[in-house]
Amino acid sequence: MNEDERRQEADGERDFEERLRELLAEDAYTIRPSPAPYPAIRRRGVVERRRRVAAAGAALVTLAAMPVGAYALSGGGPATTTAASPTPSASASRSPSPTPSGSTPPAVEGQLLDGITAEQAADGLANCLDSELSNSHAPGRAGLDPADEYAIVLAMRSTGDSNAPGDGMYVVAATDAPEQAYLICNLKDGVTQGISAFTDESGIIPDEGPVLVNPNGGKLYQQSFLDHGKWKLPFRWGVVGTVKPSVARVTVAYGDSDAEATLDHGRFVASGVLDEQVTLAPHIKGYDAAGKQIYDSDDDKYYERTLP
Repeated sequence: MNEDERRQEADGERDFEERLRELLAEDAYTIRPSPAPYPAIRRRGVVERRRRVAAAGAALVTLAAMPVGAYALSGGGPATTTAASPTPSASASRSPSPTPSGSTPPAVEGQLLDGITAEQAADGLANCLDSELSNSHAPGRAGLDPADEYAIVLAMRSTGDSNAPGDGMYVVAATDAPEQAYLICNLKDGVTQGISAFTDESGIIPDEGPVLVNPNGGKLYQQSFLDHGKWKLPFRWGVVGTVKPSVARVTVAYGDSDAEATLDHGRFVASGVLDEQVTLAPHIKGYDAAGKQIYDSDDDKYYERTLP
């Protein structure tokens, strides 16, 4: 190949690259989607997701779950360790709602577990919200509510597994404005490891029962599916969800542990300590004021009874 032929070939390659860039740019502009009607899509997605679970027994996945290590704490000192001896979950009946505030300690006994203090739980929530704020500029991040809109409903130790080694602390908070929503945050050594934020699904599921276990909170009672049959024990677990006004009492049985749930502000929270390996999800029952059973998770077509 002589010099002229090599020059012509090089010119042809440059022309091809320029044309390819133009086509890619045109395609990117053409396929850009219009803004999606999020509320309608979420409503349809929740219903369809639960139908798939009921039909195929598939494990529900956590919405908006952040990968471990996705956040780095940018401010504030480390929280005090929470590696205290486990304490049993306290029994409690329906009680007044706490004032929604990220710094207000829970008003219901049994929501602060494993030696975690109200100050530690509040600091953990603040760290989580600060981490989210520092990452709110990322594409697709809708952000979270201000700290004073949240009430802490559960704080407990978290048990590390092969997917997320190292023990830490879970802080579960809830808000009622502009809609009921949960936030679950995991911290280790005072550093936020991951955040899940999701709205309550009550009222949008056809034929839903009086008790609705929020499937997005599955991380509170599961270890990694990679460790199936080889969980680290003892394991502190928790379950969160909503109840209708007809429900006056909720009980949870999980492996060798039992718990009486706390009912507050239309929500229920239960926790216990597991000392044996399990393959079945927590078994939940609901009762009315007269003591009649009106809900059993074994009969709930939307509840996944086996663990992944």
